[in-house]
Amino acid sequence: MLWFTADTHFGHSNIIQYCHRPFKSVDHMDRELIRRWNDRVKPDDTIIHLGDFCFKEKDGKNFKYYKDQLNGRLTLVRGNHDHNNGSDAVITACSINIGGEDWFLQHEPCKVAKFNMSGHIHKLWKIKKEDNAIMVNVGVDVWNYRPININEILREIYKQFKEAV
Repeated sequence: MLWFTADTHFGHSNIIQYCHRPFKSVDHMDRELIRRWNDRVKPDDTIIHLGDFCFKEKDGKNFKYYKDQLNGRLTLVRGNHDHNNGSDAVITACSINIGGEDWFLQHEPCKVAKFNMSGHIHKLWKIKKEDNAIMVNVGVDVWNYRPININEILREIYKQFKEAV
């Protein structure tokens, strides 16, 4: 299965208040995000994380610390908070082909292709259409704090824009 997510912000206590996340502490948030990820993503699944994986290293908790607790083969697209966290992320954007359609993936939203995925914007919107481009926010804040698979994304797009898929 192919999964997408963004903006987990593991280890980032300020994100709880900033995004009004329903967690009591950063430890509670981290545990719950890991549980929800692993409830969906199997060890052999592929997951593309579109940035802001975790905050800077603190108390020995860095990219590797969190990654080692998560199921799936992870590809990280670098976000604006993915520095000094041990990730060494080098991908800033990429394109993938899904069902014969090219999808552009980047941390910050942009209209490069007919279908575009991003994070960065937290709760501003889930899916929208700008001109002829479909924009999908895969951030955890709009998908119940868990990754979303490609079939769920396509169903959501179809619900809103039947002619697009």
